[in-house]
Amino acid sequence: MSELGNPILVTGAAGYLASWVVDQLLREGHTVHATVRHLNDSQKIQHLQKLVQDFPGKLSLYEADLLKEGSFDRAMAGCSVVIHTASPYFLEKPKNVDKELIQPALHGTLNVLASVNKTESVKRVVLTSSIAALYNDACDVTAAAAHTVQEHDVNPNQDVNHNPYAYSKTIAERAAWDEQKKQSRWDLVSLHPGAMFGPSLSRRVDATSVGMIIQFLNGSFRTGVPKLWLGVVDVRDVAAAHVKAASQPAANNRYIVVGNSLSLLEISKLMRVDEFGIKNKLPKGETSKSLIWLIGPLVGMRRRYVARNVDYPVRFNNSRSKAELGVEYRGAADTFNDHIRQIVADGLLQA
Repeated sequence: MSELGNPILVTGAAGYLASWVVDQLLREGHTVHATVRHLNDSQKIQHLQKLVQDFPGKLSLYEADLLKEGSFDRAMAGCSVVIHTASPYFLEKPKNVDKELIQPALHGTLNVLASVNKTESVKRVVLTSSIAALYNDACDVTAAAAHTVQEHDVNPNQDVNHNPYAYSKTIAERAAWDEQKKQSRWDLVSLHPGAMFGPSLSRRVDATSVGMIIQFLNGSFRTGVPKLWLGVVDVRDVAAAHVKAASQPAANNRYIVVGNSLSLLEISKLMRVDEFGIKNKLPKGETSKSLIWLIGPLVGMRRRYVARNVDYPVRFNNSRSKAELGVEYRGAADTFNDHIRQIVADGLLQA
């Protein structure tokens, strides 16, 4: 798709995933145009400014706003591929779902695609979606073979207040496919990663993955964890999938990008806290569903979520990402311990 001489645009470039996408594109010799919300926010883009210095003439930073019409036009000029990663994520329900989630996800995607439709050089759009666009609750998958989510699955939820993040990703992806079908110049590839972990290129502490790792390490789950399964994946592997989707002409349609399906307790058993000089406060067991249901509202878990997700295993078919994109998934132990190492090294958790 993209040849080395044609720039690739990455939206939301200061983000956890997008930063790795930019890094890997540069290391493969591509020229990158990267958009950020504020060029004067030195704390959030410091790592990108370092990449500008490390790869002279290969990375250009632009300011763009998801909700500002035409703000991506300048950054997109001359690009052959657009990798659209910019979209908000909240572990808990935001105060204003429409303003904080729906508008940036849906209208942000449509705004980027409006610029694509005006930019003749663009031949492909790679959209960062989520496994949340494929199913809503783990109990929805119980009837599937081996409790496994497939790439043709679609989240059936129509209630914005039930798992609003999943709702936002579902409608944004649907809108993207609708726009693609209206023309024939550019094609669309959507990637559906699971819960991303692994080291960050920035020192931001507001990333959801960092918060969850710290909860494991600081004893928040010490009394026990719910019997919940996560589709987990290394952020570096997700970035590699984006680079492959941007550069391989045969890439098409949707790809599940998940390395492993693990319970929270299995995740905790992978963490080698002694290696990092951290006192072991990891959970040693699982808490009953009835207790989680009872105390859920006190710890930020809605009872409907508990009822429909705790005790329901869920798995993901990642065969196409391996066979067609050539993604080689890291072992989960390496992912989580590399993440802990970065958190400790950056002083995000005092060891």
